[in-house]
Amino acid sequence: MLMSTISTFTHVSVDGFFAGPNGEIDWFHSVPKDPEYDAYTHQQSSSRNTLLMGHTTYEMMKSYWPTPDAAKADPEMAEVMRNSPKIVFSKTLSSLDEGPNWKNLSLLRDVRELKKTGEMTILGSGSIVQQLANLGMIDEFNLIVVPVVLGKGKPLFNDVRKTDLKLVEAKSFRNGIAVHKYAPN
Repeated sequence: MLMSTISTFTHVSVDGFFAGPNGEIDWFHSVPKDPEYDAYTHQQSSSRNTLLMGHTTYEMMKSYWPTPDAAKADPEMAEVMRNSPKIVFSKTLSSLDEGPNWKNLSLLRDVRELKKTGEMTILGSGSIVQQLANLGMIDEFNLIVVPVVLGKGKPLFNDVRKTDLKLVEAKSFRNGIAVHKYAPN
């Protein structure tokens, strides 16, 4: 029987921000490369989950993953990102641009339109995490804690109702990143 789950894969600063004050995410690229962490992310992405993202994350992903630079820097992840099914939530986009290196796209206007079918992973997209968390639709929170204190920014759980969580897994890497996996209690 196929399980239907929604999980997150969200980089957060030690002080709980998913983006800087102006939406910048360059801060999590300052962490040194770690082959063990890279292997972990490749293993996580091998499941070919449907990727869920908001308009801003979609624009960032679309500007990088279909490019030759992405294919050269991380061919395995580029292939996953290019070919995995992707659902984009946006109230302002009228269409999504597919191409040979960026395909399997669907556009939804509201998170409440989402039908929980199969394995789905929210990439970044703090506002989508917040909305789906408040609807009780997230089955697993994968918080990728980056060893950076931003001091100010966009909090991941802004306006999210209280939810009791249980720690399912914790893993740390030599570059200081720690993955905390939680499920609703």
